[in-house]
Amino acid sequence: MTGSEFAFELAVCQWVERAWSPADDAAVLVARQLGTKHRRWDTIVLECDPAGLRERAKFGAESFDSDLLHVLQNAPADWTYYRDVLPDPGYPWRYVRESIHEAADRDAIETRKRGNRIEIRRVRPYPNWLRRIIAIENKPDLTASAARNLVPQLQRDIALSLADEVWVATAATDERVEPVLLADLPAAAGVLTVDPEKGTAEAVWQPRSLSVDETGTRILDRPDDDTSAAQFEYADPDWKRERRLAIAERAYARGWRAYANTMRPDCRYFQFSADETGVFPHCAAKDCLPTAAECRGQCPSYEPEPPAWRSKAWPLDGGPGKAIQRVLERRRRRQRPGLTE
Repeated sequence: MTGSEFAFELAVCQWVERAWSPADDAAVLVARQLGTKHRRWDTIVLECDPAGLRERAKFGAESFDSDLLHVLQNAPADWTYYRDVLPDPGYPWRYVRESIHEAADRDAIETRKRGNRIEIRRVRPYPNWLRRIIAIENKPDLTASAARNLVPQLQRDIALSLADEVWVATAATDERVEPVLLADLPAAAGVLTVDPEKGTAEAVWQPRSLSVDETGTRILDRPDDDTSAAQFEYADPDWKRERRLAIAERAYARGWRAYANTMRPDCRYFQFSADETGVFPHCAAKDCLPTAAECRGQCPSYEPEPPAWRSKAWPLDGGPGKAIQRVLERRRRRQRPGLTE
């Protein structure tokens, strides 16, 4: 495995999926590179209600955005004119009608017309499947300057409290005291030291549970000097609740194995390598674990799969690259109980 941050991120995701232990019977889902418009987290851990997660699977593998969730969560059990049952969304109703038709196209709700009125009825209740969100920032080489740059991000995460817990994951060292513990990180953030070669991790500092159900503070600007006031605004609990569920929906749909979608598995040199820690992408031309920036069509070593690979020993719907994507898709679906193949 290379020492890139991408390789470290995959190692963290595999460890979390294998070894994360919730406090209760929660099911665990893992995703990467997700968040809000203003903040993207490296790794996201969802702790889910097992029964609710199976009910969520009945809606399919695709995610629902905030507009669709507005419809799903408020759809009635009996036929009702949509404007009589859906709360005012705060934006034009024509966009709500678009969401209604999209939800109906996905068989998430039922619709009918009575005169000029669109009536809706739920197919099944949208479940309360999400319990907690854990955000992990991955910094394999946490130098002093990297720690200084990380502190403002963690402070913003803690003040907004969109996630239940905030962690920093860094590479384990042979030091008697891990250097990350000497960094001036916020005390509310947990610290995870990871050994990617062994596929192990240790929580060396426990995080504080954040107040996700209370009003959060969105820090807009924090001056470097001690005399200027910070600029901030409040995030009300309803907004946070909507954002959390929208993030969870995207995490449910994407997971962490979607990296092949931004790489070139159709290259003849794109392979999988496996060891006791997990399965990773491998470039046979460069003998390394490639990043998405490296594994692209402009790579000097890129060579498309020979057509013969797709017409003889492999299915007609694709060669080894397509087979790799199908393997990743099956593994992703396996972590979502209740999804049909």
